[in-house]
Amino acid sequence: MWREMLPNAWSFEYSQKNAVLVPVAALGVGGMLLYWLRSGRKIKTIDMGDGWWGSGERPLRGKEDESIRPFKIETSDIEIEDLHRRLDNFRFTPHVEGAAFHYGFNSSYLQKVVAYWRNQFDWRKQVEVLNKYPHFHTTIEGIDIHFIHVKPSYVPHGRAVQPLLMVHGWPGSFYEFYKIIPLLTEPARHGLNEGDVVFEVICPSIPGYGFSEAPHQKGFDSIATARIFHKLMNRLGFKEYYLQGGDWGSRITTNMAQMLPQSVKGLHLNCVFISKQGLGRLICIMLGAYVPWLVGLSREDARRFYPFMQKNVYDVLRESGYLHIQGTKPDTAGCGLNDSPVGLAAYILEKFSTWTDKSFLYKDDGGLESKYSLDELLTNVMIYWVTSSIVSSMRYYKENLSKDPSLNAYSRYGIYVPTGIAAFPQEILHTPHVWAKDVYKNIITYSYMPRGGHFAAFEEPKLLAQDIMQFVRKVEQL
Repeated sequence: MWREMLPNAWSFEYSQKNAVLVPVAALGVGGMLLYWLRSGRKIKTIDMGDGWWGSGERPLRGKEDESIRPFKIETSDIEIEDLHRRLDNFRFTPHVEGAAFHYGFNSSYLQKVVAYWRNQFDWRKQVEVLNKYPHFHTTIEGIDIHFIHVKPSYVPHGRAVQPLLMVHGWPGSFYEFYKIIPLLTEPARHGLNEGDVVFEVICPSIPGYGFSEAPHQKGFDSIATARIFHKLMNRLGFKEYYLQGGDWGSRITTNMAQMLPQSVKGLHLNCVFISKQGLGRLICIMLGAYVPWLVGLSREDARRFYPFMQKNVYDVLRESGYLHIQGTKPDTAGCGLNDSPVGLAAYILEKFSTWTDKSFLYKDDGGLESKYSLDELLTNVMIYWVTSSIVSSMRYYKENLSKDPSLNAYSRYGIYVPTGIAAFPQEILHTPHVWAKDVYKNIITYSYMPRGGHFAAFEEPKLLAQDIMQFVRKVEQL
């Protein structure tokens, strides 16, 4: 929509000698006006606003402590002994014959996981692994925000270091990025490139997840998270930066681009959910099954998208039961999970099975150890366990879905920052390029990834790192 209407016309008086010049001049003036109107078009942005999520009323006086405080993860004999006592009291529930992962986490395989957790998993060693990157806390809007900040150890002369904020989702954590961080901060050492694109990486924990304090007030959603993470980057001294996310991280970073586009150099996503509906979309779905090219779908889109009912309805219903619980009454189920480490592990690790590969539903072990080690999986579970953050992480669904059940309310705010999308074949839902353009107006790269699922950085760190670098390289050349 234009902000103003063009004047009806200009009146020209000209003689025969300038009959040729006037149309040319008019064309030039019209082009300049069109350029002015387009370039002057105001991009609609989400109001940044402000918030308070601390306990009690917001203090009327006094400035918030803006210090960046080093933080170290610690454990104790008491913590480990309590875990072992609870694991020893695990009550086994027999599964039906041939269940595999069709009923959820297979209880026979769960026995193996619990035995490993109790007798072989070394939490003290994993704490050392977690502490290999620098951790920090800072207070924003009344709550302590946890993040890791990793800078490259070596930067070639004349090369700029690009700040990159990476945001996790549920049931993940900042730990998902531990394998991709060295590829991004020291790419040449890992054979990815000659060091032409180098990053310093900031990975915060969403408030209510892991070592970030949980909000004490109702209503903490992705908009509040986006605002807090912008404040975090500003506090770290960054005026412009790149964003990357999947799952909730995709929505949070998208909101960040909608909120302060002038601060976002580029947005890279490995998960995109577009919930636009209507007659046009229905026609596209129907025709796409037979003539995909006619509605802008590629052959690969069609392969990932059809049969439509199976991949976009039945599979989604099967995998989204948790969403309805967490979007309505998260505390009820959450209290049980917070009390039982075995229940917590089953609830979380089941997602790392079928969200990694849908075919893992048919495997007795959920295919988990074909993609991850038990040490990696249990370390992520332990982050939830030792911080008692499973309930507050589940509440994030209620806070967002109660305001926006379709997660579509902010799609009217187009994203005009350069955007890169890595479409992994085992993602829960596939979003074709032609659909993504409805919201992401400036897609620079759209990659059909050869393998991988929902937890891209955790499962396929090299593939994701390469795609991020390719995207940033193109943006920097614009």
